[in-house]
Amino acid sequence: MNLKQIEAFVKVANNRSFSQTAKELYLTQPTISAHISALEEELGVQLFVRTTKGVRVTEEGKKLYLYARQMTELEENIKTLFQKRGEDEASSQQVVIAASTIPAQYLVPKILAEYNKLYSNVQFRVTETDSAGVIEEVQNHTIDIGFTGSILDKRSCSYLSFYEDELLIVTPNLPRFRKMEKEKMAQRPDWILQEAIIMREYGSGTRRETEKRLRRLGIDLSGMNVVANMSSPEAIIRSVKSGIGITFISRLAAQEAIQAGEVLAFPLPRENSHRRIYMVCNPHYPLPRAVKQLIRLVKKNVYAAEWHPCLQKVQKHGILLQMQKGSAVQKFPLRKRKHPLLA
Repeated sequence: MNLKQIEAFVKVANNRSFSQTAKELYLTQPTISAHISALEEELGVQLFVRTTKGVRVTEEGKKLYLYARQMTELEENIKTLFQKRGEDEASSQQVVIAASTIPAQYLVPKILAEYNKLYSNVQFRVTETDSAGVIEEVQNHTIDIGFTGSILDKRSCSYLSFYEDELLIVTPNLPRFRKMEKEKMAQRPDWILQEAIIMREYGSGTRRETEKRLRRLGIDLSGMNVVANMSSPEAIIRSVKSGIGITFISRLAAQEAIQAGEVLAFPLPRENSHRRIYMVCNPHYPLPRAVKQLIRLVKKNVYAAEWHPCLQKVQKHGILLQMQKGSAVQKFPLRKRKHPLLA
């Protein structure tokens, strides 16, 4: 027994005609007869009596009709429900994004503004968390796409590097720090241990990258004088301006204060201070259309000068983007490969 047979039965009962039913269902009359015969054989009853005046439903057929009609109505309700859902999704989609602090505050708003210039009927729901939280949500597929400043070695995530930020040491604009800047004294890492330090909260990508670089410099993290841990970059910058201590922070977060002369910025001694910002998604699930559009937008603008401070350096080496999945790193030549996020 299947729905095609049930549908044919209900139509024949309503029309009292095999030929009329065949026309309505765009089938041949022998096919309709075959559907009814199969039902009768499976149920072991006669459903219709053919007469010279047409078709008459038997008593057994009337019993079946009560249930069969409900089945066909339920089928139509299901089709209507999902057809409406599809139309609603086509007219208005929701994209759920999780972003760590730096991209959430300084990059995602700009990306969404550019997206809204090109596409309509898409609603974004953006939550801010730390990098570890972003990766966890991507793994659990509770969001469509994430933005993070760190790669955690998770096999269920694919990363698209789209922006290069810089990790800076930011200090109050005081005479002794201006002297250090003038005499290039900050090139030695030991001065860091003599200062009160404001750190980002545990779990943040900025903190993870800072600790990794300090270890490479041979600095004992337990020997640092950490006076505060804060989750807000703005609160950290205000604390530095007020003289509470120095900090390690993204250039994106400190840029306004640096340009205003409210704080001073130093590169990390003997270290490459650049860090990448990534889009991240779970490759085991299909991407919604709006998310694919968002990824293509970011890829299109990924090396525009205002987006990427290392435009010339990267294009000189012929690299379009860098994708990292877990600990593996792949580089894709310009115009030759498509990013796996859009496969």
